[in-house]
Amino acid sequence: MADGKPLYKTYHHPAGGWGAAAATAKVLLEQSVVTKGSRALLAMNQPGGFKCPSCAFPDADCKKTLEFCENGAKALAFEATKRRVTREFFQQHTVSELMEQSDYWLEMQGRLTEPMRYDAASDRYVPCDWDTAFAIIGDHLRALESPHHAEFYTSGRTPNEAAFLYSIFIREFGTNNFPDCSNMCHEPTSRGLPPAIGVGKGTVVLEDFEHAEAIFVIGQNTGTNSPRMMTNLVEARKRGVPIVAVNPMPERALIRFTEPQDILQMATFGSTPIASEFVHIRIGGDLALIKGMMKVIFEREAQGEKVIDTDFISKHTVGLDAVREDVMAQEWPEIVRVSGLDEAQIRRCAEIYIRSRATMICYGMGLTQHQQGSRLLQQVVNLLLLRGNFGKPGAGISPIRGHSNVQGDRTVGIDEKPTQDYLDRVRDVFGFEPPREHGHHTVESVEAMENGTAKVFIGMGGNFVRAIPDTDRSYAAMRKLALTVGIATKLNRGHLVHGRDALILPVISRSEWIRTSAGEQFVTIEDSMSNVSASRGVLAPASPHLLPEVEIVCRMALATLPDSKVPWESYIHDYHLIRDKIAAVYPDIYRDFSKRIKDPKGFHLDVPPRRLVWPTPNGKANFLLLPGLEVNDPVSDPAMLRLATVRSHDQFNTTIYSYNDRYRGVYNDRMVLFMNAEDRAQRGIDAGSRVALETISDDGLKRRVDGLTVLDYPMPRGAVAGYYPELNPLLPLDYYDRISGTPAAKSIPIRVVAA
Repeated sequence: MADGKPLYKTYHHPAGGWGAAAATAKVLLEQSVVTKGSRALLAMNQPGGFKCPSCAFPDADCKKTLEFCENGAKALAFEATKRRVTREFFQQHTVSELMEQSDYWLEMQGRLTEPMRYDAASDRYVPCDWDTAFAIIGDHLRALESPHHAEFYTSGRTPNEAAFLYSIFIREFGTNNFPDCSNMCHEPTSRGLPPAIGVGKGTVVLEDFEHAEAIFVIGQNTGTNSPRMMTNLVEARKRGVPIVAVNPMPERALIRFTEPQDILQMATFGSTPIASEFVHIRIGGDLALIKGMMKVIFEREAQGEKVIDTDFISKHTVGLDAVREDVMAQEWPEIVRVSGLDEAQIRRCAEIYIRSRATMICYGMGLTQHQQGSRLLQQVVNLLLLRGNFGKPGAGISPIRGHSNVQGDRTVGIDEKPTQDYLDRVRDVFGFEPPREHGHHTVESVEAMENGTAKVFIGMGGNFVRAIPDTDRSYAAMRKLALTVGIATKLNRGHLVHGRDALILPVISRSEWIRTSAGEQFVTIEDSMSNVSASRGVLAPASPHLLPEVEIVCRMALATLPDSKVPWESYIHDYHLIRDKIAAVYPDIYRDFSKRIKDPKGFHLDVPPRRLVWPTPNGKANFLLLPGLEVNDPVSDPAMLRLATVRSHDQFNTTIYSYNDRYRGVYNDRMVLFMNAEDRAQRGIDAGSRVALETISDDGLKRRVDGLTVLDYPMPRGAVAGYYPELNPLLPLDYYDRISGTPAAKSIPIRVVAA
C-alpha cells in the first residue's frame, strides 16, 4: 500500500532542476547509500566505469563530471541498497503471503543474497546451493520430450557477453524460443524497419542532435523515460531548432526543463522551453498526422514547389508512386477526425519539416504499441525519405529504446526469428547444427504455457509475468509450468507466480565488479544509437554468494549439455574469449571487437543506411503502404475510450520506486485514471470519484480493474491513461501487432463503469 493519503495537485515547476536534485538526494538517503551511491554515481556512464542500469540513451562525450539523470540515480540507489533479502526473510514469509504485497513493497526489501528453491510443503523458498540449482535445471531440460517445450526469456539489462552465450546455449539445446523484453516495446522497430531501410535500428548518432534543423519527438515521454536526452533537446532549442512534440499527454519535460547541471539556471530558477509545437494527438492518430504532412508535401510539389528530394528518391528508393496515390486519396476532414488535430496545425508541422534541411524523428512506444505498430513506423520512414533525411548529419530515424542493452541483446542473437545466414555462422563457429525453425515471441510463449506445451521457463532478468498482458490469464499459464527459474538482483512478482518447481538465482548487478580466476572482467553494452562500450562495476557484490550472468549461463549449459562442443568452462573466466566468438559470428560489425573495445568511448556498429547503403532484398530504401488512416481495429461500442498504459516518473519498467508521479501531480497513489473532463462529464462521472474499467473484446473473457480515481487531465477526447503494470489485466493477450507480436498497450478499447 502507499504511504500517506493520496494527493493530487498540478505541478507548475519545470521538469528537472531542483525537483530532480532533491529526488536524487532523497532516494540515496532512503536506500542508505549516500556515500556509497554518490561515489558510484561519479563512475556511472564514465570511461572506466559502468553503464547506467536504466535507459539505453547514449553517453555524452564524457566532458561532464556527472553523466547521469534522476531516474538513473534511482536505478543505481535501488541496486546498491543496503537492504537484503536473506534466507531468514523467506523463512518469515510464505509465497502466498508475499503475493499479497505490492510490487513496491517487494522491491523495497532489497537485494537477493543466495540461491533459493521453492518448497511446496511449506509454501516457502528455502536455501539451495549453486551446484544443486544447476543440476535441477539440467535435469528438467534434459527430461523434456522436445527442446521446444522450454521458453528462455531475456531482459534488456543482460550484457552482450551473457546474451550471446545464452543464445548459443539455447540453440545448442535445440530451440529458438526467445521471448524477450523487446517483444513488448520496440519489436516493431526490429521487424518494421528492415523491409523499409534494411536494418531494425535507428540511423542516427548522438552528434546528429548538433546538426539537426528540426527534431520531432513522437509518442515518447523523454523527461521520465530517457532524461539524459533532455540535455540534447535543451541545447538544440537554445540554437533555435524547432522541436515538435507529439503526444496524447502533455508531458512536463517537453514543455519546460531545467538542466540540473546548469549552475546558472539552477541558481536563478530558470528553465528552457522545449517544444516549439505541441501536437495534442488523439490516441492512434499518428498515422493520420504523418499522412497529412505527406499530403501537404505532395500538394505543394504538384503546385510546382521543389519540396521533395527527387535526386535522392530516384537514386535510393522505390515505391513512391503507390504511397503518393494512397496519401492523396485521404480526405482532409477524415485526416482531421482521426488525428484529432486542426488542419492548420498539421500544415504547420509540415512547414517545419519542409523548411528543415536535416530532420530527426525520435519515437517511443506511443508509436510501437498499436496493432499496426510495425507498419506505422514504415510510414515514418516514408516521411523521412521524401526529403532525403538519411545519410547526412542531423537526419534520420531514432527509436528511443528503454532498457539499457535491449538493442544489444538483439544484435548478438536474442531473436526468435534468426536469419539463415546467422545460423550458418553459428554452425561454422561452434560446430553444431542450430535449429532452423522460428521460435516463440512473448505472446506465443504464454499461449504455449496455456496449452501445456511449454514446461520450463527461464528468465534472464526482468519481471516477465508482471510485464506481459492479460495478467490473470498469464498468471494461470505460468503456474502450469514444471519449472520456473528467475535470474535476478531483486525480489519481484515473477518469483511468486511460479511453476511446480522454482528457483531464484541471485546475480551480480551492473554496478558491481566481476572477478574471476583470470582477473577482473568487464562486460559490454550497446546503446540505442548502436555505440558499444565497456561497463566495469565499481562496487563490491551485495553478497559473496552472487554469480555474474556469464557464469550462470555457462553452468546451466554445462549441466544441460554434457556432450557440448562449446568450451563453456573457459568462458566463465575470460570474457575476451566470448568477445572473440562474437566477432567470429558477426565479422561485419564486430570485427576486432577486443581491440576496438579498448577505446574509452567504445565504437559504433556499422548501420548501412548512414552510408546510404540499403541492405534490403532490392538494395533500395522502400516506400511501403499502410492503406487508410487507422492503426487499430475499429470498435463499434459508442461508449468506447482508448486506454494508453503509461509509466509514472518514479518507475522504470515494472520497478516501482514510489507511489508518486510529481510531473503529473499524483502523490501516494497509482490507481488513477487520467481522463478528459468533457468525456468524464458526458458519462455523468464526478472528478475524484472511483470507477472501474472493462475491456471491450469479443473473446468472451471479462477483463476488469476496479478502484481507479478519476483525475481531470488534458487528454484528447476519447483517450484515457493509467499506470502499467496495474492496468495490464485489461490488455488481451491476442491484442497485438501481427508483424512484431508487440501488445497494443497504447490503444486498449475500454469502457468506464461504476466501481
